[in-house]
Amino acid sequence: MDSSIESESSGVGVIDKACLVLNALESGPATLAQLVTTTHLARPTAHRIAVALEFHRLVTRDAHGRFTLGPRLNELAAAAGEDHLLAVAAPILAALRDKTHESAQLYRRQGDVRICVANAERPIGLRDSIPVGATMSMQGGSAAQVLLAWEEPDRLHRGLVGSRFNATMLSAVRRRGWAQSVGEREPGVASVSAPVRGAGGKVVAAISISGPIERMGRQPGRTHGPVVMAAARRLSEVLRNED
Repeated sequence: MDSSIESESSGVGVIDKACLVLNALESGPATLAQLVTTTHLARPTAHRIAVALEFHRLVTRDAHGRFTLGPRLNELAAAAGEDHLLAVAAPILAALRDKTHESAQLYRRQGDVRICVANAERPIGLRDSIPVGATMSMQGGSAAQVLLAWEEPDRLHRGLVGSRFNATMLSAVRRRGWAQSVGEREPGVASVSAPVRGAGGKVVAAISISGPIERMGRQPGRTHGPVVMAAARRLSEVLRNED
């Protein structure tokens, strides 16, 4: 057995190795060489495990051929029906919608994309409807800024390649605690987002509101930043208190 997994072995070697690969991909897409470096598995073993996981859609490949977490993981999480974050988020999203009169969403990052995992829609009037399960790029939008801003430096800089925001903007996001987007993700749409933190203060999601620029204005963070941050803090506190 590889020395890298001897200390935390379940006794089922192939499962331990598969988990090493999945854990490595939690940090984002990886080439086979990067998987070998991270997991300390032999190159043929890492390749065999990654390809087997790809067959079962637990792993997929991005446009550059790198391995990344696959859609089956999200499907399994949804099917479990006991996702703690989603369970506690619903009333907080509804309260945020009611306070701002804008649609509210919760996003998680998965590799090079972010996924809307919960929402509270504005019932009437112009709205930016984002259904649960919608997959969006990490290269634009206030939620993408939030999900990237607190990443490790190397992953942050990789995420900036091709993005519609830059390192200076993300530094401002970290300083003030919220991000705004005006036509960045989609023309005519504005949004404001703040980080949701789990155990150890790690950013696990972004809570957002979005709507037409005509209603939210060209500086939506000035108006809505504090209330979105307050909702993010409430959700973070609930998560920590119930862990």
